[in-house]
Amino acid sequence: MRNDLAERRQARGWSQGRLPDELGVFRQTVISLEKGRFDPSLPRAFRIAALFGCRIEDDFSPDGN
Repeated sequence: MRNDLAERRQARGWSQGRLPDELGVFRQTVISLEKGRFDPSLPRAFRIAALFGCRIEDDFSPDGN
């Protein structure tokens, strides 16, 4: 699954340490999500979308497009 987390995080000037604080997760979770090692749970995907003020499908794309 493709995601834009790193780009959205960097656009805000946030470090990989700040995003976990905003989401209430471990730093390793953010790193793994950004690298596509695993997909977020639905509640976490909603939390990420709300944090960036967008829809889930704006952050994540199952087809890679």
